[in-house]
Amino acid sequence: MQLTLTAAPRLNRPALLVRAARIAMKHHDRDKALHRLLGAARPPAPAESQRRLAEIESDLNDLRRAGDAAYDVVRHVGVLTALMGEVRLLHMQEVEGGAARPARPALTLVSG
Repeated sequence: MQLTLTAAPRLNRPALLVRAARIAMKHHDRDKALHRLLGAARPPAPAESQRRLAEIESDLNDLRRAGDAAYDVVRHVGVLTALMGEVRLLHMQEVEGGAARPARPALTLVSG
């Protein structure tokens, strides 16, 4: 799933997950989060991080929906938080780069 500022997917996730990720954004540390989640010594470019995080999040959501015992809600919140951070960073880069400002960042999380 490619999350870009031109294609705005809607991720329909439980309200509690969305709320937890939004709260966690206040304390988000990009370098630490991406090292923990992606295993990268240095964080990849935001677009690459976003792509990889979207894949991880999709897999976690599949586990959640299936009721799989391997599902880790803490990891899911962490991935959603990092994904929000990457979308925000890409949005800021696009605005600063002189591109037309999109109406909203690309990632829309819907509480469901």
